[in-house]
Amino acid sequence: MAKQHDYEMLVYVGTYTSGKSEGIYVYRMDKSTSALEFVSKTTGVDNPSFLAIHPQQSYLYAVNEIGEFAGKPSGAVSAFSIDPKTGKLTYLNQQPSHGPGPCHLSIDKTGKFVLVANYSGGSVCVLPIQDDGRLGEATDFIQHQGSSVNPRRQEGPHAHSITLSPDNRYVFAADLGLDKIMIYQFDLAAGKLKPNDEPCVEVKPGAGPRHFDFHPNSRYAYLINELDNTIIAYAYDEVNGTLKEIQTVPTLPKDFEDVSHCADVHVSPSGKFVYGSNRGHDSIVIFAIDAETGAQSHPENRGKLTYVGHEPTQGKTPRNFAIDPTGTFLLAANQATDTIITFRIDQQTGKLTPTGHVTEVPQPVCLKIIHLE
Repeated sequence: MAKQHDYEMLVYVGTYTSGKSEGIYVYRMDKSTSALEFVSKTTGVDNPSFLAIHPQQSYLYAVNEIGEFAGKPSGAVSAFSIDPKTGKLTYLNQQPSHGPGPCHLSIDKTGKFVLVANYSGGSVCVLPIQDDGRLGEATDFIQHQGSSVNPRRQEGPHAHSITLSPDNRYVFAADLGLDKIMIYQFDLAAGKLKPNDEPCVEVKPGAGPRHFDFHPNSRYAYLINELDNTIIAYAYDEVNGTLKEIQTVPTLPKDFEDVSHCADVHVSPSGKFVYGSNRGHDSIVIFAIDAETGAQSHPENRGKLTYVGHEPTQGKTPRNFAIDPTGTFLLAANQATDTIITFRIDQQTGKLTPTGHVTEVPQPVCLKIIHLE
């Protein structure tokens, strides 16, 4: 067994509790081998599918992806404190998300608010974080309106993620049901969302926007579309909070003809690569980013993606994945086969190599990795 000082990272795993899973699972990650060692599990929490870590790493927040809460059509968000030595979670409290089926949440950069996307309800909500980490009553709620072309999946709004801009001024809610990214100005003092002057960006009908991530330089952003299996690269204007499409790329090989749906997207901490997950093809797609600003980079190519390859996730339905803060490892959560597979990232090419470590976790959905102090 490795010594305590060999561990530098904690991995939190959100799950669906409809099967064998009992809640949120916590692992220590060995920095040299990438092996995961079980620490604890937090039980008694319903469908903690998606997680978010407070900027101070003192608290963790989890959506409860359910359709009814306290007798009303709503999900909930649960708050936990994090033991700084062991990483174990202690339940603090819970608040309604004011819409059914919350599937994603994020925390503003100051750690004062949790923002929630309600998938089934097609709405977004803001919950204040109190000084002790507990959640207060909602300070804002916005119901999205409309539909799009897919009669089964886009009959109404389905907010699938909610992401703050790097400077904390704007909020981007990817709505699968509307084929839009809704853009809000974020009032930090009041915890309110106001439609931006350019209130949304529309994508190709039937694309199905899902997850969204910013480049570390704040000049680009990347959207993964669940239904048409594409990633859109955007130029981002951080002054006005606007997005301009510069490229759309497929996430699947040309010869793949079976059913597959995208899920998650992340930009590497280095800013050199974008990764996306394919459920069905069961792979991670890898793209290199042209983010150079020097003489060798043509301005028209900046922010664009170049295909690098696909890496099988050695399991089925990689719903989410995570890159550790150092950009050394990528962990893929295979929801349907109850495994987390660890890959090492080639810092020059972005390619993934399995480390050989396979961690069994029932119905893993979301992974969050933090450094130990």
